[in-house]
Amino acid sequence: MKKSHRVAEKSRKTRETEIRLKLNLDGEGKYAVTTGVPFFDHMLEQLSRHSGIDLEIEARGDIEIDAHHTVEDVGIVLGQAFSQALGEMRGIQRYGYASVPMEEALAHSAVDLCGRSNLIYHVKTATSTVGNFDTELAEEFFRAFVSNAKITLHVNLAYGNNQHHILEAVFKSVARSLRMAVALTGGGDVPSTKGVL
Repeated sequence: MKKSHRVAEKSRKTRETEIRLKLNLDGEGKYAVTTGVPFFDHMLEQLSRHSGIDLEIEARGDIEIDAHHTVEDVGIVLGQAFSQALGEMRGIQRYGYASVPMEEALAHSAVDLCGRSNLIYHVKTATSTVGNFDTELAEEFFRAFVSNAKITLHVNLAYGNNQHHILEAVFKSVARSLRMAVALTGGGDVPSTKGVL
């Protein structure tokens, strides 16, 4: 990982999952992701690459039942690490937004690193699965991430037909929004008239 003070390392172990995660907000978009859920790995790799956040995730879960616990718990741990790495959030842009096309699909997202959790997710699924990945789990992942990162995230799908393209556009859009929001301004102030986030 690239040298940075905005790094975090988190782990979580339950009867259902075991997760180890490292994160560097000032990275180069390098990743090493293994969750046992191939499509989810692909989406997390997109999130890392397009946000510029270095990400190492190793997760084991009860995927013989389904991927729900693994996907949700990765979101929890990622959110906790993201919040820890941001610290007091001094000198950050705070807001970020992006529109990303993926062939026929177009996704929009906007984020506020405000210290308050809120997810608005308007993504109509074209199919119920992509490979063995339940498409409804994408929302569960973002909800867990947002709740634990203490951020506000809006995700809207403008249109799209292919579910793989839809979810990839969503993850890339969120990644680009996060990249903008965590960027440093060169100042040391908290980006709020309250003086705290």
